[in-house]
Amino acid sequence: SIPATAALLSVVARLPQGAVVLPGLDRDAPDDAWREFAEHHPQFGMARLLEHLGVEREDVETWPAPGFTTGPSPRARLINAALAPAGVDAAPGIGAEAAGAALADVQLVECPTPGDEAEAIALIMRRALETPGKTAALVTPERALARRVAAALGRWDIAIDDSAGQPLARTQPGVFLLLTARMAADRFHPVPLLSVLKHPLAGCGMPTARLRGLARALEIAVLRGPRPAEGMQGLKDALKANREFREKSRKTAGEIDKFLKVLDGVTRPTAKAMDGTPRPFIEILEAHVAMAEALAATDAETGRARLWAKEAGEAAATFVNELADAGRELGRVSATDYPAILDSLMARRMVRPRYGLHPRLHVWGLLEARLQQADVMILGGLNENTWPPEAKASPWMSRAMLGRFGLPLPERRIGLAAHDFAQAFAAPEVILTRSERVDGTPQVPSRWLLRLGNLLERLGITGAMAAEPWPAWAAGLDAREEPARIAEPAPTPPIEARPRRISVTRVETWLRDPYAIYARYVLGLEPLDPIDAEPGAADRGIIVHEVLDRFIAEYGESLPADAEKKLLAIGRQVFAERLAQPGVHAFWWPRFERIVPWFIACERKRRARGFVPAAHEITGAMTLAAPGGPFTLSARADRIDRGPDGFAIIDYKTGQVPTTPQVEKGWAPQLPLEAAIAERGGFAGLDAGGVVEMVYLRLTGGREPGEERTIDLDPAKAAADAVRDLTLLVGQFDDPAQPYLSQRGPQLERRPGDYDHLARVREWRGSGEGDE
Repeated sequence: SIPATAALLSVVARLPQGAVVLPGLDRDAPDDAWREFAEHHPQFGMARLLEHLGVEREDVETWPAPGFTTGPSPRARLINAALAPAGVDAAPGIGAEAAGAALADVQLVECPTPGDEAEAIALIMRRALETPGKTAALVTPERALARRVAAALGRWDIAIDDSAGQPLARTQPGVFLLLTARMAADRFHPVPLLSVLKHPLAGCGMPTARLRGLARALEIAVLRGPRPAEGMQGLKDALKANREFREKSRKTAGEIDKFLKVLDGVTRPTAKAMDGTPRPFIEILEAHVAMAEALAATDAETGRARLWAKEAGEAAATFVNELADAGRELGRVSATDYPAILDSLMARRMVRPRYGLHPRLHVWGLLEARLQQADVMILGGLNENTWPPEAKASPWMSRAMLGRFGLPLPERRIGLAAHDFAQAFAAPEVILTRSERVDGTPQVPSRWLLRLGNLLERLGITGAMAAEPWPAWAAGLDAREEPARIAEPAPTPPIEARPRRISVTRVETWLRDPYAIYARYVLGLEPLDPIDAEPGAADRGIIVHEVLDRFIAEYGESLPADAEKKLLAIGRQVFAERLAQPGVHAFWWPRFERIVPWFIACERKRRARGFVPAAHEITGAMTLAAPGGPFTLSARADRIDRGPDGFAIIDYKTGQVPTTPQVEKGWAPQLPLEAAIAERGGFAGLDAGGVVEMVYLRLTGGREPGEERTIDLDPAKAAADAVRDLTLLVGQFDDPAQPYLSQRGPQLERRPGDYDHLARVREWRGSGEGDE
């Protein structure tokens, strides 16, 4: 015991009406063992307390109450024998028959995982309710197991009484306060902003359904793709910069603009208080709470009424009030520190519901279990380093120093936990549970289970704690027939629903993954960018294409002497238009600076060979005869140069470039198809003519800033082959029975597709291949 507590008990014991109750005192242990118990023994604390009180064990009286025996129960004698120090027979006379009788109502349930353990415990507790008046309690120091059991009991709409309660930070008001603090501190970055707007308590002064719709629209228009600039103004600028969305959805864009103004008005005081300048903690707290209340309001209810409602809301309000009183002493804090301070202080607050809990089922910690008992005691989490806990050495004092100061050794916690286990184990009906693996790591059973097992093995009754098949029964609750392996999707839309027009850049997709063509052009589904995405090759490609297009438009006929300077100036102008996405500028501008000298040098060489730009960003098309009717192939060529003997088709690439074998085999037909369109005069404003070169300009800005890769094939033959193959492909899909299969053609290099999840590729292909 703590010395101060022991001193208090000594005073109480000597009062005229005073009494000290010693639960689980072992009065049968030999005297020599009693004096030598180590800190990790369950009786160590009792021995030291009696020594401090100056009382011998034989002087301790039995509690004078009906139903209490004058000696230890057979179960208690058995566990005392199991936990006795080596070489000590703490309970002589225990034989196999007595031990078997003592374990008549004890089961040991070993489960594969903590989830299985929780499901088994929930089922045990549910069966206890079948007996009128019967109670059951889970005793465990493992909070994660307690939460899992509470969740598992939800299957039967049972709300269990958890003595530890629920952390305030896990309740709706607590989560909302933490999210709003993080949103303001992060200057409205996409993830925390969406987390707030999609939280159940969010209202922003409007109907919740209306808010959810605006939040989804804002997500698609602004928050997906590269991160916008900081602050509410950054969101507004990003919306303005998304010209494509504004043109396609003018009404929605206007509604988003109004919504951002509402958000700006609600959050501006807090944004000002958390602008990065250290401010008094109480000032930030007051601004934060005012913002949270405003964000929680709906058109029908105030934010205060919603945010501080019920037990969790009342606990949050109490926490905030106490924090406001104490916050005046915290001085100045920065915006980046405020959410962490709030989270740290909130982590220790627990919320305990006052009603609505089941009266016969409980979850107790070790402290609560010392004071009460249920008809069925379930001792859960019996793995080493969980129950008992790990004996961690003090980082400040050695064992010898702890002893000289009279402080308990780390093993003292194990001794207390052992006493709790021994007490609970002596209950009338006991079920012991543990999981064999946690997060895939094998677990060592609790030392008390091992000691008990060793004793039973010596007595020859190893199966005395055999359990009913609780894990199997629990698994059976969710068991279903073995699902049939699904077949690969094979949609066959009618001919009139199939696309009659496709871009040359989509032909390769059609060859590799016809299902992607079906999803995009038949179902009309377009892939979404990730939220708060890192700047990718697509963003770089758009910018580089735009810069080079403007440069060629201005200096197509002749290059100026200071071409590099001119190209950099155009680059600065284009990148400045992307300030709404600062990550794009910060990541790609240095690369672009490395691209510029390489590109100008390459351009001078090409022009020295007689090639000059004839068109750039030019659209074209050609029509193919097909069984289902005319089929249009469209193209937008990055650039077409005119040379001494014909055209050169040029494509800018910021990612991987196809190889000559890939083009020859028809896997990458973009440039040959563009050549075919040029031969037929399909590009607007450009006469028909032969193509003599097909060139990829790879522009990465890396160690090798660029690469000019000319496809080493006869352009005319490659174009004819590509048109022939495309005509066959169109004819194949003009057959109503031809399905749009996913990931067609194993001979093609497999790539993750935008629609693989829709096609459920991993399910029908198998986990092994689907995980590639």
